[in-house]
Amino acid sequence: MPIACRNKLRLGRQFCVTDCPVPRPGGPFATVRVERPGDVPPAEERSIDVAVLDMNYGWPNLGHDSLVHAVMDAACDILTGLEENGLGIRVVSYEVRKSGMIPEAPRGRYGLYLGTGGPGHLDPRCNDGSSPGSQGIAEDPSWEAGLFRLFDAIREDPEAALLSVCHSFGVMCRWTGVARPVLRPPEKGKSTGIQENILTEEGRRHPWFRQLAAELPDGRRLRVVDHRLFDLMPAPGALPATFVPIGYEARGLGGPAGEALTMMEFARDRGGVMPRVFGVNHHPEIVDRTRQMMLLAQKRERGEVTAEWSDERARIMTQTQPDDIRDRLLHLTSDYTLLGPLRFYLYRQVRARAEALGLPMDLDEGRIAGGEDTPAALEASPN
Repeated sequence: MPIACRNKLRLGRQFCVTDCPVPRPGGPFATVRVERPGDVPPAEERSIDVAVLDMNYGWPNLGHDSLVHAVMDAACDILTGLEENGLGIRVVSYEVRKSGMIPEAPRGRYGLYLGTGGPGHLDPRCNDGSSPGSQGIAEDPSWEAGLFRLFDAIREDPEAALLSVCHSFGVMCRWTGVARPVLRPPEKGKSTGIQENILTEEGRRHPWFRQLAAELPDGRRLRVVDHRLFDLMPAPGALPATFVPIGYEARGLGGPAGEALTMMEFARDRGGVMPRVFGVNHHPEIVDRTRQMMLLAQKRERGEVTAEWSDERARIMTQTQPDDIRDRLLHLTSDYTLLGPLRFYLYRQVRARAEALGLPMDLDEGRIAGGEDTPAALEASPN
């Protein structure tokens, strides 16, 4: 680690802001927004589609676009192979809560699903516009049953993966019943900024997360970007055999482990290393301040946010984003809790599609699981 596109590592972070070769018109990367059935694009033989479950209820945010850019970064590192074989990667973003749009189950076009954060209570029935934690949202909860059916289908399909952050993770905890959302009391307040999580013993033994533990200063404490109103309190009783708690919150920087669950594996890949259905209650997609400032500027230029909203977010990032040492620790968290698994499953999808079409695509996602196929590892290799 770290996981970032090779251009960024070689040429600096600013390269991705000004010179990224991926999102050019007609290139091998595209995004589609789905707010009604007619918005769903037809499946294409040479397009590998990634489904994003947008849980933001139309609120302005940086998390959704950061997830899209994480996919774009992964596409950047295989850009030559995509172009030579006429393949493309397309992110199809579904407005779940406000429009009730839910992607089709796996075994069709999708093999990788990404769930975003979002505002309001984690139980849509509690979002009546006035109850504590609803943040003024009044929503129709009818989308939940369809989303839970999708989650069931993903968990039952060994070829499908679901990676979720914050709000989506809380919904997953409700789907499985492993934890219930509890509004953080006044003495704790909203958890924001740079906080700590603590790996469980199961997490430290996990074949993927033990690699993270080996890179942490004390083998247990990881830095996270937090922005949450709710704690996820574990339900009593034993967990199903395939469920593994990976982390809990820390009671302040350097403090003891708290009771709130912050990371959970719900299913593992057939290879026995990579989490396949996995969620976290922090924001590993928010990892690069340069990229976040770029996204802010783009949203403002497109008229998606007000100048006041943009200026306030820029001020917060300037005050709370870390120095280089803490940035490295945050990047470790992002690498292991999002970026590594995302690339593993995306590259598997690309490789499988290329093989099905008889195309020469040299990809081996297993190298990611073993910590071999990262930009840092490749640059250090004498070959």
